[in-house]
Amino acid sequence: VQLQASGGGLVQAGGSLRLSCAASGSIFSINSMAWYRQAPGNQRELVAAITSRGSTNYADSVKGRFTISRGNAKNTVYLQMNSLKPEDTAVYYCNANLAAGAYFITNNYWGQGTLVTVSS
Repeated sequence: VQLQASGGGLVQAGGSLRLSCAASGSIFSINSMAWYRQAPGNQRELVAAITSRGSTNYADSVKGRFTISRGNAKNTVYLQMNSLKPEDTAVYYCNANLAAGAYFITNNYWGQGTLVTVSS
């Protein structure tokens, strides 16, 4: 199983970015997908998550500014980030909790991370 994230970059405060993540491999089912972020010197934190049924939850710091969604193929997840702030600067990681392989074992999988830099 691989998670491929993309869409990071440099943006000015107040701007927008859209992150994408696609899961591939011998996937049986995806329970949830999420975005985490880690700023220098900080622990990795949950930004937003979405379940297979479409339920979402967000960190308080991004509510009203970020939107997580699933693609039609259900193996993709997007994070639309609006009104970006310098404190949103971090490496953003895609996460998926899914069942895969011949025995449908459920595990957490991580993408490689994509850097988002918001300048003031």
